[in-house]
Amino acid sequence: MSNNYKFFRNNECEYFPCHVVKNDEKFNCLFCYCPLYFLTQCGGNGKFVDGVKDCSACIIPHCENGYDYIVNKIKEVNKTNRK
Repeated sequence: MSNNYKFFRNNECEYFPCHVVKNDEKFNCLFCYCPLYFLTQCGGNGKFVDGVKDCSACIIPHCENGYDYIVNKIKEVNKTNRK
């Protein structure tokens, strides 16, 4: 089974890459805006500045295993919320 759905890179984006990384060939743009943004405990290294979450230092959504991490975190949160 192909994993093409887990990766997308937009080299044409005016912000590409939006984070400093070692290898932009593996930079994943699929989650340009992280679905975990609204979680206080998302697992990333975001911080709150004047009440607003600043995720500019986090590259989880853009890393090689970011898709799997995000999907598993969503499943974990959904499982917890069903209880």
